[in-house]
Amino acid sequence: MTTASTPFRDRLATTGIWSFTETMSAADAAAFAQRIEQLGYSTLWLPETLGRDPMAHIAWLTSQTSTLSFATGIASIFHRHPGFMKQSADTLAEQSGDRFLLGMGVSHRPMVADLRGLDYSKPLTTMREYLAAMDQAMYVAPPPAVAPLRVIAALGPKMLELAAESTDGAHPYWTTPDHTATARGILGPDKLLCVEQKVVLTTDQSAAHLAADVALKMYDTLPNYRNNWKRLGFTDDEIDQRAPRFVDAVVAWGDRDAIQARIDEHYEAGASHVCIQPLHPDGSTGVPHWEAFEALAP
Repeated sequence: MTTASTPFRDRLATTGIWSFTETMSAADAAAFAQRIEQLGYSTLWLPETLGRDPMAHIAWLTSQTSTLSFATGIASIFHRHPGFMKQSADTLAEQSGDRFLLGMGVSHRPMVADLRGLDYSKPLTTMREYLAAMDQAMYVAPPPAVAPLRVIAALGPKMLELAAESTDGAHPYWTTPDHTATARGILGPDKLLCVEQKVVLTTDQSAAHLAADVALKMYDTLPNYRNNWKRLGFTDDEIDQRAPRFVDAVVAWGDRDAIQARIDEHYEAGASHVCIQPLHPDGSTGVPHWEAFEALAP
């Protein structure tokens, strides 16, 4: 059993949760985090979309919990100066008692260039320069007892190489155990590999594929994910037509044992940490499927 005093790296050996909380009130989000903590999950990963600032939100949630760790999955580097990103991470790590991991990423062209009007021409170069600038940024407040770990969203080989060179590891999203094995080979044996895995607790294939389709509609036009699926051997037609071979590879479904087997595949392939994202089998979004949270609790 992990506690707040367990080193963060060791805490990550226990399964975590990746979840949206955007439809919840602040009080409901706190209750959600408290229940995740009670179930024994190590870490709650929260994204950055168009809602709450994840840093401010995590500051609130750490004040409402005692042992649960938090991670951004991910905070966009385009929305924050590197000095400000370092300030936020160090502040959260210090004030939470080492319960914060910084996950950063380049997000996606539609979110950065189309929506925000920012330059997305060289995301890899931008990330490399951003990390170097973070390393040089000043921070004059009392430092955290332990510097917060930082990982980057990395799918392709070049971003994975950068993760190995300049960060504590990688946080791949929408991937498979085959990708986990490839990523581990690029990262080397010592870097963190924190893998997100979507799951549907149902033995009904139709329900599982419906839930998967609802989730995929949010992401299947984003080039970073589509290009990675194609690198994994799936065709555009398989992605667009939701071929069972594709859906079953990117979303784990079935009973508890079947889903746990997929989680274990990631660990066997080299994952340091798996954060599951339970999808509701009726296709609902923004509604926690507590049956899955409870069944898959560490």
